[in-house]
Amino acid sequence: MSKKWNFEDIATWGPGRHEPGATIPDSGTADEYETGGWRTDRPVRDREKCNDCMICFFGCPDSAIIVEEGRMAAIDLRHCKGCGICAQVCPRDAIEMRNEIEARKEEEEEE
Repeated sequence: MSKKWNFEDIATWGPGRHEPGATIPDSGTADEYETGGWRTDRPVRDREKCNDCMICFFGCPDSAIIVEEGRMAAIDLRHCKGCGICAQVCPRDAIEMRNEIEARKEEEEEE
């Protein structure tokens, strides 16, 4: 059961009004927010090398690997923070971390 807080008047609360033990009433998620804006490196997948083993999906702490029909469809760059875990765990070296600015330029040239 999820508990919702009404904290519109939080500026007027005293110490007795706050929940004890740093209770978090809802699970955290960044689905509604774009969180990839501070990335300096981005993952670039080599489709020729990738065999859709999905190890990157299980390693990604940001849930940025998009899966469709049991295969890796894309990397959600709106949420990817560029940690590089996907590239590190890929057994086929199908994901390379590239400089964000250079990768973006290359994408624009391809279009």
